[in-house]
Amino acid sequence: MVQALTPDFSVSPQLAPEAMAQAAAAGYKSVINNRPDFEGGPDQPTSAVMEAAAVAAGLEYRHLPVNGAYQSPEQIAAMRELLDSLPKPVLAFCRSGARSTNLFAQAMAL
Repeated sequence: MVQALTPDFSVSPQLAPEAMAQAAAAGYKSVINNRPDFEGGPDQPTSAVMEAAAVAAGLEYRHLPVNGAYQSPEQIAAMRELLDSLPKPVLAFCRSGARSTNLFAQAMAL
């Protein structure tokens, strides 16, 4: 359930490792994981597992874990740096997609 916010940036709820190959096939060049490891419990794929799947699919991968209720100015600035530097289009994910959407909006306002 990927939602495009701009032609170069989309968000998604939690992805499975096998979704990395699908993201690459859909044309994405980079993935940002905004979810802290184990936030959803032991069944949530870790960042290391997601990164391995992304790299195997030929994607750039970055882990920028942020709290769902609050993103610090430093985290917002880090997101902006990722958006400015990663190959596009970029797919970001978190638990529902809302956190990545909010982080994107705040980063683009910088």
